[in-house]
Amino acid sequence: MTTSRIPGFYDLTLEERRAKLADASPLSPGELIPLTSPLALDVASHMVENAIGTFSLPLGVALNFMVNGRDVLIPMVIEEPSVVAGASFMANLARASGGFTATSAEPLMIGQLQVLNVEDANKAAERVLARKTELLTYVDAAESSLKSRGGGARDLEVRVIEESPIGKFLVVHLIYDVRDAMGANAVNTACERLAPRIEEITGGKVHLRILSNLTDKRMAKATCVIPVKELEFVAQDGILRYSGEEVRDGIIAAYAFAAADPYRAATHNKGIMNGIDPVVIATGNDWRAIEAGAHAYAARSGRYTSLSTWSKDESGNLVGELEMPLAVGIVGGATKVHPAAQAAVKLMNVKSAGELAEIIVSVGLAQNMAALRALATEGIQRGHMSLHARQVAIAAGASGELIEKVASQMAAEGVVRMDRAKEILMTMESGK
Repeated sequence: MTTSRIPGFYDLTLEERRAKLADASPLSPGELIPLTSPLALDVASHMVENAIGTFSLPLGVALNFMVNGRDVLIPMVIEEPSVVAGASFMANLARASGGFTATSAEPLMIGQLQVLNVEDANKAAERVLARKTELLTYVDAAESSLKSRGGGARDLEVRVIEESPIGKFLVVHLIYDVRDAMGANAVNTACERLAPRIEEITGGKVHLRILSNLTDKRMAKATCVIPVKELEFVAQDGILRYSGEEVRDGIIAAYAFAAADPYRAATHNKGIMNGIDPVVIATGNDWRAIEAGAHAYAARSGRYTSLSTWSKDESGNLVGELEMPLAVGIVGGATKVHPAAQAAVKLMNVKSAGELAEIIVSVGLAQNMAALRALATEGIQRGHMSLHARQVAIAAGASGELIEKVASQMAAEGVVRMDRAKEILMTMESGK
């Protein structure tokens, strides 16, 4: 990796962008092909049942990211306008103070065993805990590729569910180190192995045995400090519309709304996931699992709230922090089957699942800041308008250079509608 800053990237042709990407990343031009070509049907047919084809989404690259002192190019699979641009812009602001600082916890996943028909749940829990070492050794005795990489069973926890629609029951948590895998299959297999022993000890019946997507032992955290001077908002006409202090305070006020109100928090956190999900998808990881874990974690206090926090430090700089569960892998699953996912991982030059999680959480924080900055200044809609106008222009039948011309006129008029796009297109085509 040379740098994640590629000035003028947006204005280049597709071919020129690919050439620049090959120059700036570990990927050769040939290795870029999976990122620009459809998934082969024979591969697709082995990935899902009843495959009849593939379904494409745009794949963009976010620029300017520096995470833990390292430049990173970020592959993002997303259909929503302005996300890639917003994340890239905020990453550039963060570079003024060294970019993003990120950490990740050990890759510990939780497998759950639901134990029913237990006579005395509290005493059964004590018996399970008393034999913890024996049970962990038993789980680890099975052959496992993760064990050969240093993973395996690490701990047992026991919970008593006092109230439920079916009454009281016991839950055993198997804490399992999955190394650089997402780990679902390994955890589920370990739970299956453990179930008969748990039944023997508790006298109950193990019903469900499945991993949890609330991976709160596998957290990732990113922070950034934005100098207040970098937050000044200058309009396209060159006029300073908002001072850095105004933008900073507007971002903090917008965060406070999300922290206090679940209706706002849902949209606020969706903005975070606008950054998280595209990278998760690009790398072949399970974005539904990440979404589930994130939103469950946001409600862990009993009230749904913001995943991120924004404040100012003693120098008046804007300080952002995002901490959330993030179970991603770089081995196994779709990551090792899908050629584009393999290329995306190599593009970022990541060597571990923890490093990937640190990059992803940094993108989530950047995209959250982009959304809050837009809300605190010109508003979200105006920021979306130019890119949305292109989509409308294409839908109206524009092609080639007419796409930009029709979109620019609609954006300038502030009217982005299909009927107006067709009118403009007809006028432009008749004037040729």
